[in-house]
Amino acid sequence: QVQLVESGGGSVQAGGSLGLSCVVSGYTYSTTFMGWFRQAPRKEREGVAVIDTRTGTTAYADSLKGRFTISRDNAKTTLWLQMNSLESEDTAMYYCATTDRALWKTPASLLSGNDFRYWGQGTQVTVSS
Repeated sequence: QVQLVESGGGSVQAGGSLGLSCVVSGYTYSTTFMGWFRQAPRKEREGVAVIDTRTGTTAYADSLKGRFTISRDNAKTTLWLQMNSLESEDTAMYYCATTDRALWKTPASLLSGNDFRYWGQGTQVTVSS
């Protein structure tokens, strides 16, 4: 079994930065992809960023305009999301997720989140304008 715990959320003013972390425990050797997702009140879940742990290839939601950066450690036990130039529209619960499936897919195709198998409980990010 795999467990994920997010941290680093909080409140920040628009234009500020936050860094999220996700610690992954359990069997991570076969992890193929890791990702960040978010869900705002009354909105559907949105893929933020996905990374292929085997190649380091990344994909981001088009709406982010290069403001966020996803990274992971080589042991696949920690995932980070650096968020800069935050906007009020970034306010949401942020979740990290991993999977050992979808071996032949690309990070961009996993932004829907449907291929991810393990999920954390989420960390709240609130951006005030």
